Amino acid sequence: MRFFRSAILGLGMAIFLPLAAAAQKLPLNDISAYLNKLQTAKGEFTQINDDGSISTGTIYIKRPGKVRFEYNPPESALVVAGSNTVVIYDKKSNQPAESYPLSRTPLSIILARNVNLGAANMVTGHRFDGTATVVTAQDPQNPEYGNIQLKFTGNPVELRQWVINDGNGSQTTIVLGDLQEGANLPNSLFDVGSPGQANR
Repeated sequence: MRFFRSAILGLGMAIFLPLAAAAQKLPLNDISAYLNKLQTAKGEFTQINDDGSISTGTIYIKRPGKVRFEYNPPESALVVAGSNTVVIYDKKSNQPAESYPLSRTPLSIILARNVNLGAANMVTGHRFDGTATVVTAQDPQNPEYGNIQLKFTGNPVELRQWVINDGNGSQTTIVLGDLQEGANLPNSLFDVGSPGQANR
């Protein structure tokens, strides 16, 4: 399960950005407000790993603190974050599931109950690349855990990409389809002790 451990610790998202989706750099306060408003969402993703391998699946987000990645065959992994813990299941393995504190992954920055990108030493980069606003953020108390690089377009504000560089130097990107916001997602999907099957 080494591959999926790297994936969750270096988790990222990306999609092709509409050419005219943004015209200027978005303020950090607007981005924080958008993330705090985002309660539930689900969508398809394609994961591009540090070694160039590719996997696909469905992501479920329920803020604060919950996310679920269901991988399509031939992959047999399921990654669930809930109760301040990330658990990685491999259905084909006889080994026990691996678990990590959510706080040790940069993903925890945007899953926090109150996202405040204006906090001291959290944002290390804030720029406009001609298409999107790019924000690089880290846990100011634990920069050794790595960082998350997010891309947002405006009118309205939307998350288009995130890439996480983990503390071991690896990088993972996930290409998303359209996120369906406001989905009804039961808490049982994020039960790290007994992860049920999502109803797609």
